[in-house]
Amino acid sequence: MGVSGDELVRAFEATCRALGLELDDVELRGTSLQVTVDRPGGALDLDLLAETSRALSAYLDEHDELAPAGRYELEVSSPGLERRLRRPAQFLRATGTRVSARTMPGTEGERRVEGTLVSADEDGFVLELADGPRRIAYRDLERARTVFDWEADLAARRAVEQAEKAAAGGKAQRSRRAGREQTAPDDRRGDERERVAR
Repeated sequence: MGVSGDELVRAFEATCRALGLELDDVELRGTSLQVTVDRPGGALDLDLLAETSRALSAYLDEHDELAPAGRYELEVSSPGLERRLRRPAQFLRATGTRVSARTMPGTEGERRVEGTLVSADEDGFVLELADGPRRIAYRDLERARTVFDWEADLAARRAVEQAEKAAAGGKAQRSRRAGREQTAPDDRRGDERERVAR
């Protein structure tokens, strides 16, 4: 590639913004140019990913100097539940989430750590660990990714299901009460008719 991944990120950002998307990452792996996009506050569908792929492909056709040398395949995808963190902007967006990180060999402290990402800047980030905060410089980082909390997600889903069941039960009770209230006058009229007949 004639330009760096960061330069492609800057080049692609405007195209993604025009589609209502946030550009998450750009990486060249072998002959595959992998572009990761996200949709703040919404879900990504295949049609939108295909539209993004066409728009970025057209952009590269117009700016041939930015395209990878030789044959390549453009892949556009969503980040998924757990996303890799490589650039300062990604760390900034992930502030407040749980992050797993592995440092380079020879870096002081434990190499594998996991904690809440409390801050990030142009030089590094801070994780809140069980034994306190730890700052890691990007130059000392081998890899990092967000960690999806499956237990919390399951608990939240169960809470929603229970709330929906409780709401449905309440509606059923109100419906039964309404039914009784509607039939009560008829029953009373029936009693009156029976008394008159006697």
